[in-house]
Amino acid sequence: MSVPEDEERLLPLAQRWPRASKFLLSGCAATVAELATFPLDLTKTRLQMQGEAALARLGDSARESAPYRGMVRTALGIVQEEGFLKLWQGVTPAIYRHVVYSGGRMVTYEHLREVVFGKSEDKHYPLWKSVIGGMMAGVVGQFLANPTDLVKVQMQMEGKRKLEGKPLRYRGVHHAFAKILAEGGIRGLWAGWVPNIQRAALVNMGDLTTYDTVKHYLVLNTPLEDNIMTHSLSSLCSGLVASILGTPADVIKSRIMNQPRDKQGRGLLYKSSTDCLIQAVQGEGFMSLYKGFLPSWLRMVDEKKSN
Repeated sequence: MSVPEDEERLLPLAQRWPRASKFLLSGCAATVAELATFPLDLTKTRLQMQGEAALARLGDSARESAPYRGMVRTALGIVQEEGFLKLWQGVTPAIYRHVVYSGGRMVTYEHLREVVFGKSEDKHYPLWKSVIGGMMAGVVGQFLANPTDLVKVQMQMEGKRKLEGKPLRYRGVHHAFAKILAEGGIRGLWAGWVPNIQRAALVNMGDLTTYDTVKHYLVLNTPLEDNIMTHSLSSLCSGLVASILGTPADVIKSRIMNQPRDKQGRGLLYKSSTDCLIQAVQGEGFMSLYKGFLPSWLRMVDEKKSN
């Protein structure tokens, strides 16, 4: 056995397999962040469904009897009416989603950066390549993770269904996957994928461009240095822009994923994401596209700061 091989065996795992180690550490950090911020995601989803105008077509009284108003009252209402632990209802498929999404995005981004785009002659990776690569990687990762996102959204609404006297759809995560697959086939698992990847592209674009721009501006034009304060302010701004760009697509995605379906798995409320958009604006006003904006922004900021 050669000396270099002996030396390689003595190296830490992080140095022997840097990409695998990076992926595992990223996955662990994402899981912790998911558990910590999941109540914000649940609150966001409940707010996005509140006052859904299309339900009136089915004679559903949920629109008129919505008990929640605002982020804080929504969260308190969940705790009081369903129990404290229900703030984490749907967290298991959310963790599955993080694993699939993060893995798909990381692998795609690394491939685009090293094989497709490549670095410039001075070994610098320009911002525009980073933005385009981030958007494309986000789209691929989100498309792969769509089934887990679908189950997450539907399980987040199970507590609301119980309060309204409706039967629960699923006994658990794996039953949800099996039932959706049985009723709608493989295609059923990708319900809502169009607005989902649109959201991913818009969020990644807003996040990457704004974060780097704000951080660069602060370092050059203010007394702030490249430290935790600069990172926090940049995260706050990038999360705001990403939420402004991505929330409408997120609302449409959540409503399409949660809509009731027939025995063949076809939606009963919306024919497409465009139809959902039109019905929301006509029935509830333009600002309905920004329901759940505040918890969405706070969650993006928190996730950015934890990276």
